[in-house]
Amino acid sequence: MIGKQVCGALASLLIWGGTLTGHAAELPKVLAQYFKIDAAIKGEVVVVIPPEEINIYIDKVKQASQKDPEWFAEYSAKASPGVPLPFHEKLGLTDEEYKKYRQLWTNRKFEVTQNIGIRLEQVDDEFMIRVTGKGAKISLLRFQVKEGHFRSPNGVMKRIKDIDADAESILGAWTGQEWKFQEETGLGITKENFALGKTGDKKFGMMVYRLQDVSSTGRTLYDNSVVIRFALPAKGK
Repeated sequence: MIGKQVCGALASLLIWGGTLTGHAAELPKVLAQYFKIDAAIKGEVVVVIPPEEINIYIDKVKQASQKDPEWFAEYSAKASPGVPLPFHEKLGLTDEEYKKYRQLWTNRKFEVTQNIGIRLEQVDDEFMIRVTGKGAKISLLRFQVKEGHFRSPNGVMKRIKDIDADAESILGAWTGQEWKFQEETGLGITKENFALGKTGDKKFGMMVYRLQDVSSTGRTLYDNSVVIRFALPAKGK
C-alpha cells in the first residue's frame, strides 16, 4: 500500500512539475540576470592589489591622521566609501604627491586567490546560491521569493539601496543589489551584508559578502569578508 502511495505521489510530481510540498516558484529577475537553475558556474575569490609604490603615500596619510584624529575621522566620514579621499592639505601630501597617489590607485589589479564553484539551487519557494571554498558562508543564505529578501542564520537580510559604484571605488565600477542584516544588543552590533552585481563592462558577475561583530565599546570582534567574480550566463541560453 505504501509503495502505491509513493508511486502515485511521484507520478503527480512528474505531471504537474511541482514539489512534494507544492509548486516551485519561478526564478525571480533579481537572480535570473546572474544565474540559471542548477547550472555549474566557475568563480574566483579575488582581492584588490594596488601597486606597491602606493604604500609610501598611504603611510604619509596615516602619520598625518594621527596628528589630528578627530579631524581625520570627520573628514573621512564625509567621503564616499571605498574611494580615495579628496585632496586636503591636512592629509600630509603635497599636490604632486596626491596626483601620484591617485595615478597609482588607478593601476590596482584583481588577484585571484582561489578558484571556486557556484550553483543556484531551488527548494520550493526558496533559492540558495551554493558556493564552495572561501565563499561557503554564502551557501547558508536563502532567498525568499515572496518577501524579496535573503534569510541567514542570523535573521532577515532586507534589501537596501542598490549599488552604483564609481570607477575609482576599491572594486572599480559595478552595479547591483544589496541586502543587509543588523542587530544591536547590549553586547554589541552584528552586521551582515550580501551584494550581487555586474562589473561596469558587464563581463563578470560579482558577489560580495561580509559579516562583522563589534563590541559595545567599538572593538571589532569578528570581521570576515569575501569578494567573488564569476561568469555570467550566456544570453539566450
